[in-house]
Amino acid sequence: MPDAAPATARLYRMVMPDHLCPWGLKSRHLLRRQGYKVEDHPLTSRAETEEFQRREGVKTTPQTYIDGERIGGYEDLRRFFGKPVADPDATSYRPVVAIFAVALLVALALAWVAEGSLLAPRLPEWFVATAMVLLGLQKLQDVDSFATMFLNYDLLAQRWVPYGHVYPFAETGAGVLMLAGVLTWIAAPVALFIGTVGAVSVLKAVYVDRRELKCACVGGSSNVPLGFVSLTENLGMAGMAVWMMAKSFM
Repeated sequence: MPDAAPATARLYRMVMPDHLCPWGLKSRHLLRRQGYKVEDHPLTSRAETEEFQRREGVKTTPQTYIDGERIGGYEDLRRFFGKPVADPDATSYRPVVAIFAVALLVALALAWVAEGSLLAPRLPEWFVATAMVLLGLQKLQDVDSFATMFLNYDLLAQRWVPYGHVYPFAETGAGVLMLAGVLTWIAAPVALFIGTVGAVSVLKAVYVDRRELKCACVGGSSNVPLGFVSLTENLGMAGMAVWMMAKSFM
């Protein structure tokens, strides 16, 4: 008995010289992955796109049709197939987990190159310093946005607003110096200061005032909740600074 022909879906998507719709490509890929034969209808001009939207009574493209029924855009298509759709406003620890995971991998790579072992004595220093650099880099992408969110809970920034703009550079610079193992007399006090102020600020905002806030630790547009992770980050920074200062006097 011959195999049944695959179901067919019609897809209308923008394919213009100056704009290739990524959601259209994702819709086509999803349909094919679900076993559908795709009747692809590229909309190759703005006029053609607007005419399609007027005719079908829709405001956006791409649009998918299955069995004569309009399913909608890419996210509607995911829902049709029972697949999860990300909520842009949902809290998530994924950015922080990704940063710390990469920091650990970088630290392990440095340990292997420098010592020929994954358990080099400086592994914790490299891990914390790399995490500081990566976290600082996130903030440096949009310093003003970070500083604005930072004002919600940082005690020093609330008293001296420019501190929110200084912080990303201080964190990144201290991390680079700690990573290189140079100018500890500058890097360690800076890390100790910003880590201590940060820890006290988080403690007050979350555990004393019981406020529910988003953390600015990965930049000003994050949905990472302020709390244990932020406190651990600041305490780890301050603790490593104390260790490096103590080691320099040994």
